[in-house]
Amino acid sequence: MTGIIDVGGGMRGVFTSGIYDYMLDNGLSADIFAGVSAGSANIASFLSGQYGRSKRFYLEYSLRNEYMSLKNFLKKGSYVDLDYVYSTLSNSNGEDPLDYNAFEKNPADFIVVATDAVSGKAHYFSKSDISQDNYNVMKASSALPAACRPYFVKGRYYYDGGISDPIPYRFLLEKGCDRIVLLLTRPKDFRRLPQKHPGIYRRFLRQFPESYNSLMRRHLRYNRALEAVAKLERQSKALIIAPSDITGIDTLKNNRQAMERLYREGYRKAAALRSFLA
Repeated sequence: MTGIIDVGGGMRGVFTSGIYDYMLDNGLSADIFAGVSAGSANIASFLSGQYGRSKRFYLEYSLRNEYMSLKNFLKKGSYVDLDYVYSTLSNSNGEDPLDYNAFEKNPADFIVVATDAVSGKAHYFSKSDISQDNYNVMKASSALPAACRPYFVKGRYYYDGGISDPIPYRFLLEKGCDRIVLLLTRPKDFRRLPQKHPGIYRRFLRQFPESYNSLMRRHLRYNRALEAVAKLERQSKALIIAPSDITGIDTLKNNRQAMERLYREGYRKAAALRSFLA
């Protein structure tokens, strides 16, 4: 069984949107997909078969103040308006709706990783937690600390899944995957450093100390998980696809020209999937 992990990464996620468009063009898929943060949104558009949809969210909608702006933060307490992204734009009556019927019929399993704000531990939502015009689990998975308020789903508050399980390879192995594709949005040799400005995060997460503690350990989890998947790749049990350069783009920094370049690189590098998924 083959699993694909998309680690997300805010605006850097345009790289994997190029990968999914290549997969749609070439009839490629996998048995199970695990999405972290924005990676979950990219996967949803892929599973619904909507070529170019996720790219539009990066190259068009992300440039709008309604999507992310200081105005949002001052008015709503979240720099990125997750309701605008995953409801206003994505609902059936929205500007760019997710084809939920196609998404639901796709046989692939779909896992969305979020962080329980109270415990600081990973929570794994499934396809059954998603319904027509109810994409709250993806909002929860994308709620970046400090940039967003925690998102409330089914009686619990959640933050971005990258805090607690940035590369959920163990989860896929436990699900029975014997081959894993890891889609990164930073260069393959990138290793996380300890979180900058811990005092700022301590202030924003003062109600959720376990999430703060988990965030302070995120670099360790990311680096160890990446090394583990790299070892699997040397054993031909995994494939890692990563951009060579993300100049001009970061989690909350967009640049239309740079994003277009990164999208094209993702599309081009996705050719490696043809033999691995065969």
